[in-house]
Amino acid sequence: MSPPRMPIDKARLEALSDFRFRLRSFLRFSEDAARAHGITILQYQALLHTQGFAGREWASISEIAERLQAQPHGVVALISRCEEAGLVERRTSATDRRQVEVHLLPEGRKKLEALATELADHVAEVANVVAFARHR
Repeated sequence: MSPPRMPIDKARLEALSDFRFRLRSFLRFSEDAARAHGITILQYQALLHTQGFAGREWASISEIAERLQAQPHGVVALISRCEEAGLVERRTSATDRRQVEVHLLPEGRKKLEALATELADHVAEVANVVAFARHR
């Protein structure tokens, strides 16, 4: 049986509220920025996750699905839209022919780098709020 929980204090609730506000503001800013670059926020996240694994320049459909917390069949459709837009290409793995790798194309890299640069300051702001809330 777990010990009884202490009531959460007002300052902690204020910090949580501020965090949720800043997080939602960041998400809204991200959505608007992606749209201004001619892609959706999910397309941006798919591009980002192709670069999220150390030592390689690609990700599998299942890895992207895990990072997006989405079903693989939905990610297949998302990657198809990214392919049609000239942002990524699928390649059969040289080491495991059952695995499909998703690689950035030059246009996808250009959009990813522009958006990641634009969003970096906002990410830092949200991270600072999280750090501050932890120390309260």
